[in-house]
Amino acid sequence: MTERFLRDTFVYKNYFWDFYNSQSIKVQDKVDFVIGLVRTLRIVPEKFLKHLDGTDGLYEMRIKVGSNIFRVFCFFDEGNLVILPGGFQKKSEKTPPKEITNAENQKKKYYYEKAKE
Repeated sequence: MTERFLRDTFVYKNYFWDFYNSQSIKVQDKVDFVIGLVRTLRIVPEKFLKHLDGTDGLYEMRIKVGSNIFRVFCFFDEGNLVILPGGFQKKSEKTPPKEITNAENQKKKYYYEKAKE
């Protein structure tokens, strides 16, 4: 019997929900699907989850609906906890540096606030 594998997810602040709630049901369904893969697959195909080069542990969940491309940033805490700091619709070939910087800042704030607890 295969051991059940599950990661927990935690939405940090409201940035993810602001992104998510502004999308169509079709996009929300695909975001839910990809988050489900990240939560349940030990090894997630790079088509759906990719480490962002030049960052310290920042990943992007990759979502495509029709010709539209979306990204949801995430990072891991304590092994199996996936933190979701936000997302955006991608309109250029490369992920905009401003979006990466915002996600990295959210990651730093998350760990800063966690250390204060």
